[in-house]
Amino acid sequence: MVDFKDLHAVVCGSTQGIGKSAAIELAKSGASVTLIARDEAKLISVLAELPSHPKNDYIVADFTQPALLKQRINEWAANHTAHILINNTGGPKGGAIISASTDEFLAAFQQHLICNHIMVQALWKGMQEAEYGRIINVISTSVKQPLDGLGVSNTVRGAVANWSKTLANELGQHNITVNNVLPGATNTVRLQAIAASKSEDSEAIKDILDQMGQQSPMKRIAEPEEIAAAIVFLASPAASYINGINVPVDGGRTKSL
Repeated sequence: MVDFKDLHAVVCGSTQGIGKSAAIELAKSGASVTLIARDEAKLISVLAELPSHPKNDYIVADFTQPALLKQRINEWAANHTAHILINNTGGPKGGAIISASTDEFLAAFQQHLICNHIMVQALWKGMQEAEYGRIINVISTSVKQPLDGLGVSNTVRGAVANWSKTLANELGQHNITVNNVLPGATNTVRLQAIAASKSEDSEAIKDILDQMGQQSPMKRIAEPEEIAAAIVFLASPAASYINGINVPVDGGRTKSL
């Protein structure tokens, strides 16, 4: 196991799914962790699940409120250093792109790209001073292959990927790497909601999830811990020369290399 002793990770969307799993796995590897989400009760609950560390803490912030997020992360950064940032938040609702309103695009752009940018601007100077930085954005395989029925998400995810690549080009000289993890179908609340939107029948929902799994050569959907394993590797010292890439973790579902 890679030792993350003396490294501090900030994990967004860390009360469920991939974010929670990433926070737990980073903490198990020795990192101290700051959790960020909007539900304080859930934050306290997840904090109790982490291995005890005096620097573990949490920030209550909602990615639908960028101004408040900016205020709270800047207050935190004034007295703390983050070596690892995991940008992760729930995706926009599904639907055909032709029927999406402009407000849906604006809301998704703020929640994903703008909030990610707020986080990076608050934390990258500390990474530079520490001479260690890992920025990992949890996006989607739609960066490589747009997904049917997720028009707004496909659009915004692509923007985040290009923003990330530009950051990687700029920050690499400071020993800060920027990479994207692209999960395929993963057993999260988000995926359950997508399946439920296609059917209200519980048995049918199970069938829909099974069908999603069948699209992968692995013939199953992923568990959040499997996505977290890729995140932890990219956050580690072992990934010091991996920069500016997209890493699909989808069991081989994406058709492109």
